[in-house]
Amino acid sequence: MGDKPLEGGCFCGNVRIQYTGEPVMKALCHCLDCRKISGSTYSTNVGVPSSAFSLVSGTPKTISKTADSGSSITSHFCPDCGTTLFRTGESFNDVTIVKVGIMDDLHAFETSKPDVELFAPHRVEWVPAIEGAKQMGTMK
Repeated sequence: MGDKPLEGGCFCGNVRIQYTGEPVMKALCHCLDCRKISGSTYSTNVGVPSSAFSLVSGTPKTISKTADSGSSITSHFCPDCGTTLFRTGESFNDVTIVKVGIMDDLHAFETSKPDVELFAPHRVEWVPAIEGAKQMGTMK
């Protein structure tokens, strides 16, 4: 990874993002919000310093709400195709949470093996815990 920008974008290609450097965290999230915005059993995320993150093109729409953690969280998504690209919020401080599935690198999931699972008690029964990942009941 290093200083070479890693890029990604939405399904239709109208909104593009990039970040440089190494993620400060790699996490699966089993919260109910992540289930809804991913349309799946959990979301796979990397947290990158907000100073290393940038919007390359397009203007995402946002929606903010009180998350399962009790803090405000904002989802940034493509206004055309609806792909959720990243999230920001009070709980993340100066970290931007990037949805790994939007990255262009075909190996993005391989290099983003989670070191933590958030809201682990919400995990569906047939999804096993990631070996070696810290299991947390909330985000903190």
